Amino acid sequence: MSTESKTNENNLPITESWRVLAGIGVLVSVFGIIAIFSPLVSGIALSPILGVLLVAGGIGHGIHVFSAREWKGFIWQALLAVIYIVSGVTLIVNPVIGLLTLTLLLAAFFFVEGAVGIVMALRLRPVSGWGWLLASGVIGVIAGALVWTGWPITALWVVGLVFGIKLLSTGAAMIMLAIGSRKAARDTTSSGSTPRGA
Repeated sequence: MSTESKTNENNLPITESWRVLAGIGVLVSVFGIIAIFSPLVSGIALSPILGVLLVAGGIGHGIHVFSAREWKGFIWQALLAVIYIVSGVTLIVNPVIGLLTLTLLLAAFFFVEGAVGIVMALRLRPVSGWGWLLASGVIGVIAGALVWTGWPITALWVVGLVFGIKLLSTGAAMIMLAIGSRKAARDTTSSGSTPRGA
């Protein structure tokens, strides 16, 4: 078996499933658009999900606590497990509190990421493209400051909007990957049907 035929066989699963990938991409994109136009609803919906993850993390810590009672950090590990579970239950029972918390975390993320981008841009100067990195960093700092100063009003839209944009970009990427896989499948079919003497 030639190397080319092996490569084609390795690419076969994704080239044959491009329709499924495209369908999922469209579905994810639709959810993203819905989240963008209903940011409050989507933001509140994220809180219970985060709460479930925290409860699961707390249970994991609790299991570790009971399996390592002789460990010096037993008390702190137990306390951490309680904090995880209480925080998770709070987010599940009262999603609005979770939305407010997520908004503050998002503001901090924007600010820190922007500050890091500015420092990197200044260190890379005068390398080509450093200005774009600087502009991105400045925008990040400004976005973080705006979200922070506008809190808690910004909690009504910013988390859901960012989540929606992320879903939309992910769905678009999946669709583009599916289109590329479809083209690869056609190329593979056409090359396989080409006569040997051609």
